[in-house]
Parts: sequence; C-alpha cells; structure tokens
Amino acid sequence: MKPFYVLAFTLIIFQAVHSQKNKTVSSSASNKTVISKASSNLVLGHNIAITLTPAKNQKAYLACYYGKNKVIIDSCMLDENCKGRFIGDKKLVGGIYFVVSQAYSIQFELLIGDDQEFTIIADTTQKENFNIMGSPDNDIFKAYTKVSFELGSAINNLSKQLETATSLSDSATIREAIKEKNAAMTKYRNNIIENNSNSLMAALLAAMRRPEAPAIPYDSLTNKYDSTYPYRFVKDHFFDDVDFADERLLRTPFFDPKIDEYLKYYVSPEPDSIIPEIKYMLLSARESKEMYAYLLTKFTNKYINPEYMGQDKVFVYLFTDHYLKGDTTVLDAKSRKTIIDRGYSLMLNQLGNIAPALDLTDTTGKVVSMYNIKSKFTLVAYWDPTCGHCRTELPILDSIYRTKWNKLDVAVYSIISKDDLLPELKKFIKEKKLSNQWYYTYETKAQKEATEKAGLPNFRQGYDLTKTPIFYLLDADKRIIGKNLTIHQIDDLISKKLSIKK
Repeated sequence: MKPFYVLAFTLIIFQAVHSQKNKTVSSSASNKTVISKASSNLVLGHNIAITLTPAKNQKAYLACYYGKNKVIIDSCMLDENCKGRFIGDKKLVGGIYFVVSQAYSIQFELLIGDDQEFTIIADTTQKENFNIMGSPDNDIFKAYTKVSFELGSAINNLSKQLETATSLSDSATIREAIKEKNAAMTKYRNNIIENNSNSLMAALLAAMRRPEAPAIPYDSLTNKYDSTYPYRFVKDHFFDDVDFADERLLRTPFFDPKIDEYLKYYVSPEPDSIIPEIKYMLLSARESKEMYAYLLTKFTNKYINPEYMGQDKVFVYLFTDHYLKGDTTVLDAKSRKTIIDRGYSLMLNQLGNIAPALDLTDTTGKVVSMYNIKSKFTLVAYWDPTCGHCRTELPILDSIYRTKWNKLDVAVYSIISKDDLLPELKKFIKEKKLSNQWYYTYETKAQKEATEKAGLPNFRQGYDLTKTPIFYLLDADKRIIGKNLTIHQIDDLISKKLSIKK
C-alpha cells in the first residue's frame, strides 16, 4: 500500500493566524469570554460588534478562508440580548471572513479590510438579511454578492434550458443569452474595480479575474490564423493582477484553486515545465513569510506524492533549492525529518539517472551485481512473498515475462523486503512455478550492517522503497526509465521504447 506524505500544515496555519491576534479559539475550546461595552473604546486592532438573533447566551465565531481550508480566528460570548464583540489588540489580515454559529453553521460572509471597527446585525433564521454598518468595503461586497447570485442563478437556469433544447435555433438563442449574462457579470466586476480602485473588494476581484484573449491574429506569412494564440495569451496573463506577496489572497476561496487551475490546464505536466512556474510564484511571494510558507508547503505536498511519474523531480527541486538552503523553519520536527529523508532518497532515483548499485545475495548464497547483468532492459522488482497484492502481481509478471519479455531481453532482478522471508520466497517460487531465469535476491544481515557501518545509503533509500510491490524499469545502461508503474504500464513502456529504436 502506498504511503501518503502530507506535511503538518495545520501547525503553520495556526502559527500564521496567531501572529495576527491575541487569541485563537478552536472548535474544542471551552473558555468563555464576555466582552463589556467598555471595550468599544479600543482604537487599534479589531473591534467588531455583533448582534446575532436569537442566539442569546451562545458562542459566536469569526472564521476565514485559508487556502482550501476554513479556520476559526476569534470568538465571543453573546449576552442576554444576543450581543457580543469580536475584539483583539492586533489587526486581522484582510480577506473574506464569515460568522459561524455555536453549532458551527456558517451564517454569512463579510469582508475584513483596513477598517476593523464596525457593527454586524444578523438573524440566524434569515441569513441573507444581515446588515453591516460602518464598513464601506462590506457595502460593496454585499451589493456584489446580490448581483452575482442573481446573474449566477440566471446562467444556471439557462444552462438547464440548453440541455433540453430541441432545435439548433433554440440552442443558439440560449447560448447568446448566457453570453450576455456572463458579459454583464464581467462588466459589473470591472466597474467595481475601476470605481473603487483602492478598496479591498477591487483588489480581490482583480486577482480573481481571468484574462480574455483578443481576436486571433492572422499570420500573413503563413496565411493562417494562429489557433494557439488564445491559450498562450491567457497563460501569459493569468497572474497579471495577482500579487503573490499579498497575504489577503490566502483568506479567499479562489486563490488556491486558481493556482491549481493554472498548473493543470496551462502548464505541461513535465517537471521541467512545472519548475520554472513554481519558482516564479515562490520568488514573488518572498516578501511575505506567510505566503511563501503556504506556497512552499502546498507545492511540497503536491509533488512529494506526484500525480504523474517523474514529477517528483519538482519536489527534489524544492528540497535542494529551498529546504537545503534553510527554509525548514516553517516545519515541525516530524515534517522536517520527512522532507529530509524523502529528499535525499528521491535525489538518487530520478528518471534518467543511473540506478543505484544493487549487490545483493541470491537464494544460493551468491552475491549478484545488477550492473553486471547484460540486457536491453532490467526490471527491478521489490516485493514481499507474504503481501497479498504481491502474491497476485508476481504471477502476472511471470506470465508476461515468459510469453513476451524474455524474448525482448528483459532481465528481472527480484528483491524481497526482508531477509527472514527467504523460506517464504522459496515456497512461493515453487508453489507458483516462477521463472528460474530471474535473479531472486535479498539483503543479508551482514550486508546491511556493512552498509550502515560505512555510512552509506542502503538500497531502500536509493530506490525509495516505502511499500510493496515497487517496480523500476532500467535501460541497457541501467538508467531509470520508469518507476512506480503497474506491470501493464511497464509492458507498454517497453513496447514504446522498442518502437522508438526501430
């Protein structure tokens, strides 16, 4: 079973949040603080009065988005009149926040900008009818939310009509109506940006905005229209209005998904294409310790468990260019060890690298050097004869080897995970009648001790062997051309490599 590495980013979140305020209240907190009216004289920090009917003598929470998460920032105890106050001696980082009831139900969203002294009046039975007084940012935000909901609902209704349209004429009419609604939404957003250029709302809408490519230019030299132009234009301008050092963007629901969209649809999945993109984002975020830590952790978690083979090269880049240069202060001890161990391990088995040496002992007691095996391909198979999945996969591998791979000059260097499994290995080979042309090896206790005494990485580190089974495919020069693949993916890769050589 594949281990899934995820850094303890929750710690980073709350460290970052805690640095902005004088207290953090978690969902399990039991302390109750009643803020008196005298506290309203506070000038610095945040001072947000709230009336939340009918929640008398109940707790209310102030929370915000944090990337893809939602975190509680502050709390207050409502009195007999359902009144309370979110108060602290430090300003909150701007962004999109929301009020949460004692039952942890989100009531409504609001903006927190530079002015953090205002009043909220709301009713849990009529969530949409809340009022915020003394906050121009929220006047704009509430109006935007209303228009956005109305236009969004209209577009959804039109989309449903389009699904059931019975004629080309009706479909064309509906599509035009959808286009008009989208244009109206874009115009409304742009008006807010232009007319309220210094507001938080304008900054957030600008960052959320996606570029629209102009008409496709005609190339008079080729007498063709450049069909790739819209894609290239959007890619080149995708982050024009995004300030990666602006910590307020973390406290929105769109910033993190926007990065994911860009990496998924506008960046080729090859690691050499991904690395310059995340390098740019991290460099742009350097002015903000919080934003830099967030992005570094996000990319680390994404590429330490990559979606595609070879993308762990991106993690190796992060390891060598960031973590090894001292950027481990954002990690707790456990996460730091995970990063360092995985980083050094993955450095040794990148695609295109010469595979680490294997000089293990076979079932007859003879040491077999993988480098001495002469073949077009070498399959390194790390497995456990007591592992249920391995017991299913190895006979399949044997079948393909006998019918196909053996004729294609594929050598199999088999390694069992523990030396005390040797009896189980021999039993399994006999029971399943596995090929006698494979190299069945294991690491003896003496070999293990010698490696440790010499201070060298063992073969498990060299091949990042953290589960069973794991398969590596090497070429004739023992370079890694495939790893962590299924048996059928290996078969496809061998066929592909042979077809290229023809």
